[in-house]
Amino acid sequence: MVQSITKGIHVSIETEFQPEYSSPVQFHYVFTYKVVIENKGDQTVQLLRRQWFIHDAGFEIKEVEGEGVIGQQPILEPGQKHTYVSGCNLKSPYGKMHGYYFMERMLDGQLIEVRIPEFNMIVPYKLN
Repeated sequence: MVQSITKGIHVSIETEFQPEYSSPVQFHYVFTYKVVIENKGDQTVQLLRRQWFIHDAGFEIKEVEGEGVIGQQPILEPGQKHTYVSGCNLKSPYGKMHGYYFMERMLDGQLIEVRIPEFNMIVPYKLN
């Protein structure tokens, strides 16, 4: 698990290789990642947008931007958490992701750029 805190917003991520959906002979590797976003600050915030940088070893770096996460723009009051699971398809058995969540502080409309910590996606048998 990797984690980071930016301005009171705690982000933790766990990854898992999905062999049943992958096909190494076709250069197709599927990973899922579970994200927990926790508001450890004292202000209510709303997640508006996300920006990901996906590094696929030996291939291009992809940038993915969009509204919210998995179709939601959650509002997090102090002490609340939002958990979601998403996935990433790679052409190689190694990769990594990192990025930002763009949140709005509800009290005054201030925008907050929350760092998403870099995490690795590695097929387990490649670790030996």
